[in-house]
Amino acid sequence: MDLSSINWLLLLASLMVASTPILLAGLGELVVERAGVLNLGVEGMMITGAVCGFAIGFETGSAVWGFAAAAGAGAALSLVFGVLTQVLMSNQVATGLALTLFGLGLSSLIGQGYIGERGVNVPDVPLGPLADLPVIGPILFRHDAVVYLSLLLCLAIWLFLYRSRAGLVLRSVGESAQAAHALGTKVVRIRLTAIAFGGACAGLGGAYISLVRVPQWTDGMTAGAGWIALALVVFASWRPWRLLLGAYLFGGLTVLQLNLQAAGVALPVEYLSMAPYILTILVLVIISSGRGRAALGAPAALGRSFHAAA
Repeated sequence: MDLSSINWLLLLASLMVASTPILLAGLGELVVERAGVLNLGVEGMMITGAVCGFAIGFETGSAVWGFAAAAGAGAALSLVFGVLTQVLMSNQVATGLALTLFGLGLSSLIGQGYIGERGVNVPDVPLGPLADLPVIGPILFRHDAVVYLSLLLCLAIWLFLYRSRAGLVLRSVGESAQAAHALGTKVVRIRLTAIAFGGACAGLGGAYISLVRVPQWTDGMTAGAGWIALALVVFASWRPWRLLLGAYLFGGLTVLQLNLQAAGVALPVEYLSMAPYILTILVLVIISSGRGRAALGAPAALGRSFHAAA
């Protein structure tokens, strides 16, 4: 075992890159759940965004178009879920699981012609003199634009939820859709907008995996990142800044296990690899219990169908 072989600056910088997909997907799901909707289809939207982003980026030679296509694909898939659950009143849990299965199958079909192809280059965007600062420069200020976008999005969502009237309305829908409707709020419209936003964020997170982290298409390459994002929302108690810290913690585990393996640590790296998924299973068990959700401070109307005539 030789821990001195680990470049800790590079490890911390890699942590931010590894965390970005689950941070983006988690932020989108946080907004969705704040509106009272439980969408378990994050994994399906991420993998669809990954294949659409890679395919469009490869065909056009532009990462920007790739990310735009991924966001659009994620939003379109999420609106299928939205129509089924908010208009046709289907069960949210069952529909979300079906969405994940559909996304996995669709991505496998679309990606058949892109296996083994090399993706487009996504350059870093060094932030001027800040990138030359000792220690913190390489860690914080030498990343691609999407890393900075995820941090700005976290700030924007916090400001939206807690410093704007629109955010207050959205949270009220998540706490009591019937009461919000009685006050004249368009509950279904708000929920559909939140669902589309969550899908776009999940699509961006998936595209980040196929365009930046692993710049190629591999079937099933999200590898459960959507489920981790779902768990993070609960761990964060539906608060953006806690979600940011949680995403970096989970991303850190991913990077750390690779570095420990390279350093020859005797501890089986499989333990670190499976830790996020064990925690995810525990969280899904907790949110399936009404008492557990209440203890964590979940939105009161989370997962409950709304009908104006009820």
